[in-house]
Amino acid sequence: MPRLDLMTWNEVQAHLAAGGGAILPVGSTEQHGPMGLIGTDALCAEVIAEAAAEICGAVVTPTVWFTPAPFNMGFPGTLSASTPLFSALVAEILDGLSHHGFRPVYILNGHGANLEPLRAVAAARPDLPVHIRSWWDFATVNTLRRTLYGDWEGMHATPSEIAITMATHRQVPVPEAAKQPPRALSADFIRDHAGDRHGPPDEHRRDFPDGRVGSHSALARPGHGRALLEAAAAAVAQDYLDLIAARPSSPARS
Repeated sequence: MPRLDLMTWNEVQAHLAAGGGAILPVGSTEQHGPMGLIGTDALCAEVIAEAAAEICGAVVTPTVWFTPAPFNMGFPGTLSASTPLFSALVAEILDGLSHHGFRPVYILNGHGANLEPLRAVAAARPDLPVHIRSWWDFATVNTLRRTLYGDWEGMHATPSEIAITMATHRQVPVPEAAKQPPRALSADFIRDHAGDRHGPPDEHRRDFPDGRVGSHSALARPGHGRALLEAAAAAVAQDYLDLIAARPSSPARS
């Protein structure tokens, strides 16, 4: 498996000499409703990155697990890092990858609140080709999500992400209350809260007492997760290969 933490420095050196890049998975450690694992966002980014790397030949770095999720601190188990701390950590990771010559660096995101700080950190490094994608950004993945769950995909504790962790890690029995759909979200709410722009922890738990935000998690199935993982990995791998193909050629040496 092309994981940085399972390689020797000699193997990394050979990868770099061949012009190889890295995929950096970034998730969160936060509640995901009554049947979603606390590490769902990080687990999804990690397994998709590893599956994509098998296809495209990238190296996968260790996953960034601790990221901003202050709105979910009303739920036990959530561990939220401040935005400045998260940004500083990612900045040092990118600088380390750049120092060693990884090109490109492909950030695979699994948590909406990460996107704004990730983009700011990447923008501050114009000489390093950093490419940021969330695993759900791709048309093939979104078509599958829409086909499987329609509007019940929702915003948080989504059946698609829970289906992936069902397929790869653990299937939690559905609590009786979670068999019922949550409160449906309006288009205005979805627009106004995109990127996890939620309120204070107590207010957020009051409004979404079981942690689901418009997502009918009980629709998830392990088979769905395997299909979503395959679609996302293929899309990420192709996106990465397109970046490699678009790199300027090194000038010929006489």
